[in-house]
Amino acid sequence: MKKAYVDTNVLLRFITAAPAEQATQARKLFAAAERGEVRLVLDEIIVAETVWVLSSFYKFSKADIKEVLLPILANEGIELHDKRDMLLALTLFADLNVDFVDALVSVHMDHSDVHEIVTFDKHFDRLPGVQRVSPKDFLAGD
Repeated sequence: MKKAYVDTNVLLRFITAAPAEQATQARKLFAAAERGEVRLVLDEIIVAETVWVLSSFYKFSKADIKEVLLPILANEGIELHDKRDMLLALTLFADLNVDFVDALVSVHMDHSDVHEIVTFDKHFDRLPGVQRVSPKDFLAGD
């Protein structure tokens, strides 16, 4: 079976249906993956870039991004390093109103059994199991 990584621009053409010629090619590619004819690999960075472009350029809401990406990522013909983690991060992103990368970091933290993050970003307070700490406070804890 043919297998290849998919770049952000192909994923975006599939989602936005524009430009038409490229969108048609992207639709056929993802349909072939869904039928099990090809295997498509999406890297975390590709998903993160897609989320960023959809929100910043196309002005999709977080809920809309979740709605459009969940079925794509859940497709059996799509391979992700850890599909469950990516789906969880996408859900946290939309449901808790945090940045996608922050949600993904929190999922990785949980797997690493690390619960503190050194940051100035207060959005981490919304993520379950994550303890936000400033650099000064982290160093003072020695």
